[in-house]
Formats: sequence, structure tokens, C-alpha cells
Amino acid sequence: MKRNAIMEHPLVSVILPTYNRAWTLGRAVESVLMQDYPNVELIVVDDGSRDDTLQLLDAYGDRITILHQENKGVSAARNAGIRASQGSLVALLDSDDAWDHRKLSCQVQFFQDHPEALICQTEEIWIRNGRRVNPKIKHRKPSGWIFEPSLHLCLVSPSAVMMRRHLFDIKGYFNESFRVCEDYDLWLRVSSSVPVYLIDRPYTFKTGGHEDQLSRTHSQDRFRIQSLAGLLNSELLSPEQAAAAVQVLKQKARIYATGCIKRGKETEAAYYLSLAAKFKDL
Repeated sequence: MKRNAIMEHPLVSVILPTYNRAWTLGRAVESVLMQDYPNVELIVVDDGSRDDTLQLLDAYGDRITILHQENKGVSAARNAGIRASQGSLVALLDSDDAWDHRKLSCQVQFFQDHPEALICQTEEIWIRNGRRVNPKIKHRKPSGWIFEPSLHLCLVSPSAVMMRRHLFDIKGYFNESFRVCEDYDLWLRVSSSVPVYLIDRPYTFKTGGHEDQLSRTHSQDRFRIQSLAGLLNSELLSPEQAAAAVQVLKQKARIYATGCIKRGKETEAAYYLSLAAKFKDL
């Protein structure tokens, strides 16, 4: 591709991790291959699948790049794909989600129009158990400086974002010790000093309700508390940000500890109560 074409159409690397999702993976892959944007590399990271994933992927030949690894979790799979990618822009897609064919071109245009921006996301259409649903008000995505609203719950969807590649050099990668809420953790690190812009177009189809969703099998608040504690210990937050983070950590830790007590997990409850007490109100 000639230099002026590269500047007009920079390479976008799409990272698609998957684990035993052959039943829906084809839809995600096809939604990338059908993009109207002309310069895309699709890297599918198979995280040790034992179903028909490999046979499905092999049928695409050289239209996609396939990475294989033993099962290490979605964070490790995303990180492996990002490190292997070549694009100056990086987009993520979960294997149970899909895109409108205009998604990538819309976001590339946003970056060209806003050269100072490092990350943006589109709006979403939510599908639950095969039916469209309306997100609650608390899930409404803000735009710009979103750190404090994001403390309570994750307001950035991996499948909706696009980032300049060097954002990972600035903020680091996904935390591979997190089985869930790895996105909550990264977006807090990002949004503490970087605005996250919203493109108000529903170009991402977010699908949920199925039994193999990670959020159904792991306690999300436990990982959110760990993320908040790590962020506070990093001392990278402003005094105002730290004060807000402490309040949310204390609230989540007390609620989680109460649940532990009800389940007879006294030792775990004591740990989270002591963690809440560790951080003084600012």
C-alpha cells in the first residue's frame, strides 16, 4: 500500500480471543471480514479450545491470522494478540459479539478528525437470550473524563473500543491474573489520565445471557476490589480520584464481606473488612 494510502487508511489490528465458542465465533469473524474499511488484520487467539473452533478457523485460510495457546484466560489471549499485531490502531472483539459493517471506518475517521485522542468506543445494541434489551440508566456511557463514573461498574465495552497502539505502552496491558473484570481494571488505569470518547452510533452488537459467560461463573466485585486496591497503591491518582476510589472500595468490600459471612466464609470476610479499613477516607 502506498504511503498516502497508509496515512488515509492506517492498519487496524482486530484482536479476537476465543475459548470453546465455535457455536458463535463464525458470526464474530464474519462481522470483521465484512467491514467496509479496507486495511484490517484479524488476529484470532484460540485460548486452548476443545470444541470445533480450529476446524471453523482453518476454513478462513489466509484471511485471518490464528494464534494458539494453552488455556490462560481472556486477558492473556488478548495480550498475546496485541503483542503480535502490526497495526497503529487496535480494536478488540469478544467472540460472542459482532459489529456493524461501518464500525471500523467510523472509528478510524474519528481518530483522523481528533489526532489528540487515544481511545474511543461506539454505542452498543444489547442482545440478551436472543432478544434486544435496553440498558439501564446506570449503564449509559459517558464521554471524555469517565474515571469516577467508571468506579462503580465498567462503562467501556471491549468490543466497542478502538485504541492507538501506543496507549498500551503508556498504561500497560490486561491483568492476566484477573479471570473477570480485566476490562474494568484496564479502563480505570486508562481513564485516570486519558479521556475515553464515545461515538454515539450503535455499531457494536453485545450479546449476553448464555451459560458460558465468564461473569456468570466468577464474583465480579472481588476482582473490582482488587483492581481498586492496586490502583490506590500505585499512587497515580489525583487526590480527588483517590478519595472517590476509596469510597467505592470501602462500599464494595463491605458488601462482599457481608456476603462471605452469610456463606460461612469468615476468614475471607475478615480479609475484605481489613482491606476496607486499610484505606483511610481522603
